[in-house]
Amino acid sequence: MKTEGAIIVQSDLTVLLDERSLSAHAAREQLHRFAEARKRAGTIHTYRITPMTLWHALDEGWTGEQVVEALKTHAKYDVPLQAEGFIRLWASRYGKLRLYAEDAVLFLNGDADILESLGRIPSVMAWVQTVRSPEIWQLAPDCRGLLKQELAKQGYPVMDQAGYHAGESLSLRLREQTVRGTLFALRDYQERAVGSFIQDGAARGGSGVVVLPCGTGKTVVGIAALARLCTATLILTSSRTSAEQWREELLDKTTLAPDSVGLYNGKVKEVKPVTIATYQLLTRRKSKAGDFTHMGLFNERDWGLIIYDEVHLLPAPVFRMTASIQATRRLGLTATLVREDGCAEDVYSLIGPKQYDMQWKEAEKGAYIASVSCAEIRIPLDASQHHSYSAAAARSRLRIAAENPGKLPVVRELLERYRDKQTLVIGQYLGQLRKVASELGAPLLTGETPHEERLRLYDQFRSGRINVLVVSKVANLAIDLPDASVAIQLSGSFGSRQEEAQRVGRLLRPKQGDNRAWFYTLVTEGTKETEFALKRQLFLLEQGYEYMQLSGAEACGSGLRSEAANG
Repeated sequence: MKTEGAIIVQSDLTVLLDERSLSAHAAREQLHRFAEARKRAGTIHTYRITPMTLWHALDEGWTGEQVVEALKTHAKYDVPLQAEGFIRLWASRYGKLRLYAEDAVLFLNGDADILESLGRIPSVMAWVQTVRSPEIWQLAPDCRGLLKQELAKQGYPVMDQAGYHAGESLSLRLREQTVRGTLFALRDYQERAVGSFIQDGAARGGSGVVVLPCGTGKTVVGIAALARLCTATLILTSSRTSAEQWREELLDKTTLAPDSVGLYNGKVKEVKPVTIATYQLLTRRKSKAGDFTHMGLFNERDWGLIIYDEVHLLPAPVFRMTASIQATRRLGLTATLVREDGCAEDVYSLIGPKQYDMQWKEAEKGAYIASVSCAEIRIPLDASQHHSYSAAAARSRLRIAAENPGKLPVVRELLERYRDKQTLVIGQYLGQLRKVASELGAPLLTGETPHEERLRLYDQFRSGRINVLVVSKVANLAIDLPDASVAIQLSGSFGSRQEEAQRVGRLLRPKQGDNRAWFYTLVTEGTKETEFALKRQLFLLEQGYEYMQLSGAEACGSGLRSEAANG
């Protein structure tokens, strides 16, 4: 036993990290490269190593032996042989299966022993037309995406070297000076991200995911990839507002003419050389059993590139369509690859592997994003709610705790402390948000807010004509609120790590002056909400953020004053 060891590795590749250990920070830095945080209980963080988390590490240059050695370095006890065996087995499969094409015929090449094992799986053999040799299978021509998806589920990653078609050519370049009159050049990390995706002539280029913190210019990376490839491009994004922002950025930073960039939404349906649509529209249909009305957009032009903005939100029908267009280059953009629906394997197999990843704290050190201080404020359940909470079912208990009226005085105190800052008050439940907006005399923005009214509120918020905006979960998406310096979270979607990251992300755009921001999450003490709050914070904790814990009394007294002053 090593008394200084920070982790305990279990045989099923569950890893327990004790944050009280002196080496906990170093261990965490290693773990978040090849393991996923699952939960936190007190000072113990629980991680899990899976084939997917290991493949991402191997994509970034790790080896299986390096992962095993990292675990041994930080383990309090010996690493179980079974755990070592799993890691070595999964690592041994990486890079051993290769898809390639000759004269439009698709082949799978691999280690003979691996192909022999796969030959016993009916769902894999359904796509095999001919066994050319123990190392080469000839495949059905339309199976490229579906086979990769199935093999990933079976624990076998595939190197896709079958190539891409060029698509419809498009003439454009990046501007050195934007239409708005500012000088423009890619930052170093944006250049690296684009280069990692393109990888001219390399086996792994042309498809994959770029992971960058909110506010670091993911849109610019997509635009630069488009300009490098000079091909007709379909851009899929999370909202109509985001789609319009993409169009504005394209026209500002490239030589594309306005009539070459089209919006495809509920109001207008323009199919142009560069077309921007939303996931919501693509997945619209008249009935649950009906066809998706607008999915044909994937075949409207000879797209040479498809960009999936906020790829962590990609809905299942778009995954299915993506499986059939594997000859088109695909770029996913996101701030976090965390998915709560278990579809991480589908992103890996159908969009592509992680090509570039910048850690949030790395971006903060470079002053590319604001430095955010996070705090969790625990508030007693309001006396009027005790009986209803005790009598309620589990799901109802969470909502009662989330809508605790005792949160409003703390919100008022925070707004007073940061009265000179642009502040978002964010929540999950519309009834709660309406009441808070009314009490504060602040405008409310929800999914029901008309698009034109949203744009008006955004403009007023950015210009400083209003400095408090109450928003529902529409704030989780790519909304351009560059001047938001404070966010107060009233309630959230159960234990969504993804949502917590997106909400903190609303604060990350660089600020004038000290480049700082503050995120507060209000949690009802002694209820189900505290349990979900711990899970929500996991992604940010693994990125190096820390949550200061305050009581409601401290928040309304000197504790908050001190915290606000010192950040």
